[in-house]
Amino acid sequence: MKHLINLNSGWRANVLALLTGALVPLSLAPYKLWPIGLLTPLVLLLLLQGSNIKQGFFRSFLFGLGMFGAGASWVYVAIHDFAQTPPLLAGIMTAMFVSALALVFALPFIIYCRFIKENTTGRIIGFSSIWVLGEWSRSWFLTGFPWLYIGYAHVDTWLAGWAPVLGVFSLSFFAILSSTLLYSIFISRSKKALLTYTSLLLFIWSTGLYLSHRSWQTEPKDSHPDSTISVAIIQPNIPLELKWNPIYRSDILSILREQTSEHLDKDLILWPEAAVPIMYHEAEEFLGEMDELANNSGTGIITGILYDDPQPGIYYNSIIGIGNAGGIYFKQRLVPFGEYVPLEKWLRGLINFFDLPNSIIYPGPKQQDILNYGQYNIAPSICYEIVYPDLVARLAKHAHLLVTISNDAWFGDSIGPMQHFQMAQMRALENQRYVIRATNTGVSGIINPKGQISLLGEQFVREVNTYDDVKLINTITPFARWGSLPIVGLCLIILVFSIASRGMNQVRKALA
Repeated sequence: MKHLINLNSGWRANVLALLTGALVPLSLAPYKLWPIGLLTPLVLLLLLQGSNIKQGFFRSFLFGLGMFGAGASWVYVAIHDFAQTPPLLAGIMTAMFVSALALVFALPFIIYCRFIKENTTGRIIGFSSIWVLGEWSRSWFLTGFPWLYIGYAHVDTWLAGWAPVLGVFSLSFFAILSSTLLYSIFISRSKKALLTYTSLLLFIWSTGLYLSHRSWQTEPKDSHPDSTISVAIIQPNIPLELKWNPIYRSDILSILREQTSEHLDKDLILWPEAAVPIMYHEAEEFLGEMDELANNSGTGIITGILYDDPQPGIYYNSIIGIGNAGGIYFKQRLVPFGEYVPLEKWLRGLINFFDLPNSIIYPGPKQQDILNYGQYNIAPSICYEIVYPDLVARLAKHAHLLVTISNDAWFGDSIGPMQHFQMAQMRALENQRYVIRATNTGVSGIINPKGQISLLGEQFVREVNTYDDVKLINTITPFARWGSLPIVGLCLIILVFSIASRGMNQVRKALA
């Protein structure tokens, strides 16, 4: 191992950092080779051990460049294939986006190289904390890009038991900590240290296994009894180039009407994001027709639609309930360039990418009512919102069911849709709720409260998926109650302790 570290100098270490980072997405969907998510951070740790601050930052940047370059490659598909941006310009824009993400990833490791890496305790727990704090910062910095978290690789492993307690960031923390403990066990020459590291490793994984079998039935006083409903998920598979073309408007509405009419025996019918290709107030006749149809059948319909506010020029990406479902929710977390244009004054009109049809959306207010189905509450997430753990938890705390609608056609035939679906699995696991997911082109499906897939549709086909055993659940998990605050706070405490521990060691050496 020492020989390996000595060889990792100069350009070889830089290339190794880039290639290792590019392997990280293999641990996530659709590949799900989760051990890679344990090994790749360990390689970065070894590279940083042999680096000064400048080298450490650059190697961390290269690691992030490989990780986001491979794991977020679908960004190029959205920019080039659907925004009709020329290949060279699309490549440059994708490279800029990936480089910005890599920079955000690398910045926390300056702290590791400067204050922590020389300390044994810091190497074991400080590295894990730095990693998680970096992931957390990506959930809010510049509106956030909470993608490619290591914790998602463990939605099906023993570590998944920690998710309802501390959320996806805890899975990342324990996964990285497992890597540093394995490395420490391998190089340990002390029986006491060996026993400590091994015991801690076993505790992390065995406790995760125990927690995965625990029930979180902590019911509020005014909760309704659990119930079971049947569901139909409409997947119209409308090509993006036709979606907002007025010529095809009546055809799209006919498809929605026909697919829905065949499944009015179901309790709840879910349409995808912006399924209705006209503004809310222009669609009153169609929505009234579907509302009457649903009421006569005793079913509820939930659909995405663009909402035109009475104030001119104000539009929201919304989800509404009609029939036996009710309520309206405006999307809070918007997709940059897809739903709004940063620096709009300068960028609007330059190229097609800055003039996408939906890039005129305003964010909804933070305090909103959620949807309902009869006496039950439904927490909605529109597309990108499902990847924000704390946003979903805040809404899920008051709901019996989670629904998420999306139009993953923007991802094309890439790894993006399955990555997106895996994140929805984690939200189900964290909040111990069923998640119903409807998309325009797939992947549509149903996820049970253990994060397991109960139903998975096909991509790029017009279909209706049905399921008769969706439970409306009264459960408030610790994560739904407290969010990411406990694990983020723990990582901050560990970071401070690791830095302080290094200072104390230096003082001892000076006095010796």
